[in-house]
Amino acid sequence: MRSSQFRARVSRNADLVTVVKYFFLSDGWCVGRVWGMSGLWDEVAWRRRPQIEQLDLSVWENGEKLWLYRVEAEVVMVEVKPSPSVESGAIGQVVLKRLITADQAIDILCNVNKQIVNL
Repeated sequence: MRSSQFRARVSRNADLVTVVKYFFLSDGWCVGRVWGMSGLWDEVAWRRRPQIEQLDLSVWENGEKLWLYRVEAEVVMVEVKPSPSVESGAIGQVVLKRLITADQAIDILCNVNKQIVNL
C-alpha cells in the first residue's frame, strides 16, 4: 500500500470558508480510527461521525488501484487498515498523518493521465 497523502481544498459558501482534505487509499483498505484537533474522534462529543467520503476517482500506481477520499477540515489523522477480504501480509494498519490539498490531488490525477498518454 502506498503511504496515503492528504490535501486541503478551500471552498466558499456564502461567507463561510471550509477547508477540505484528501487522501489516496488502496482498493480493499478501509478507514479505522480518526483523530481530530483534540485527539481521537469522539462521536458522542461531536454528536456525529467524521465526514469521510470515497470519491469516484482513482489512479493506478505500481499495480494498485488507489481511491481518492475527501475528509472534513477537523480531521487531522486517519488510521487505515486492510478489510478482512484483503490479504495484507505483515501490514496490520497504517496511520496517515499527512493530508493533501485539492490542488495536490489534482496534480496527482493529472500526472497519472500524462503517464498514460505517453505510453
